[in-house]
Amino acid sequence: MNRRTLALLPLGMWLVLPAAVWAGATSDAGDPFTMSAARPACGNGQTLVTLRNQTRQLARFDLKADSASVATGSIPARKSVTRKVHVGRGHSMEIEAFSVTAGQPDTLIDSTRVRNTCSRRQSRHLLHTSRHLPRTGPPTDLLAKLATAGGLLLTGAVFWWYSAIWPRGSF
Repeated sequence: MNRRTLALLPLGMWLVLPAAVWAGATSDAGDPFTMSAARPACGNGQTLVTLRNQTRQLARFDLKADSASVATGSIPARKSVTRKVHVGRGHSMEIEAFSVTAGQPDTLIDSTRVRNTCSRRQSRHLLHTSRHLPRTGPPTDLLAKLATAGGLLLTGAVFWWYSAIWPRGSF
């Protein structure tokens, strides 16, 4: 009997534990606001976290990333606020939104794990294309060749003119 109980204990924990873990992370109808997080941008690793107030009164919040506070403030009634959270390339971060109420412990409203899956090549490409304007007009190497040819022609003309007048008048 004891062996069977010990053998089935991990199975029972596997079935019961996920429900207990996710029970507090879902959005309830009575929550003062909701949270949504966008996918991190490949260029700078910033993810936009939007908090929407569902009530007719001011809601105070505390936004945490991996248990460290990144933003605090308040959301006006029926409005939303957006905050930026940096997620490093190749890393993931647990973002949690807490409701702050005076005299009560902070209440977890929502949490989500955000993963930055951008490669180094993708972010370099995005940074490279965002710094430069698109090419328009004639190619610069053609203009450089024409300017060099014009300068050589002008220099040759000056030397020819000077060589034509130089020997005269010195004797």
